Amino acid sequence: MSELTPQHAAVPHAVPGPLTAPFWQGCADQVLLFQRCNACAAANFPPAEHCRQCLSFDVGWQRSAGRGEVYSWTVVHRAATPVFETPYAPAIVTLDEGYQMLTNVIGAGVDEVRVGMPVQVDFREVSTDLWLPYFRPS
Repeated sequence: MSELTPQHAAVPHAVPGPLTAPFWQGCADQVLLFQRCNACAAANFPPAEHCRQCLSFDVGWQRSAGRGEVYSWTVVHRAATPVFETPYAPAIVTLDEGYQMLTNVIGAGVDEVRVGMPVQVDFREVSTDLWLPYFRPS
């Protein structure tokens, strides 16, 4: 059984813009951040200029506890680009604060990942300018 591990090479990524920079700086500081609407209290992720529920522009950043559960996943054995080491498990994780994010599961066997599996954020530096929020079983 293969163990799912973080990527070890620099992975392709966009340069953070004004909207996403707080999230990426949080990752570098090993803090998971998300937006919450100050008008209706809805959690917003990925970052947006306005709330997806009520369209208010009054959104602010909050710290997530970084705990949640696997909503869906797959295991990739043949990467789309040679930069990615296989196997890896892209997953949608539902965070306790009420939002979902696309991430990767690490620290589990390929056959151990399942829907509803409790997970905890685990930040990993993948290049000099990028820390990624992976999730491992909790």
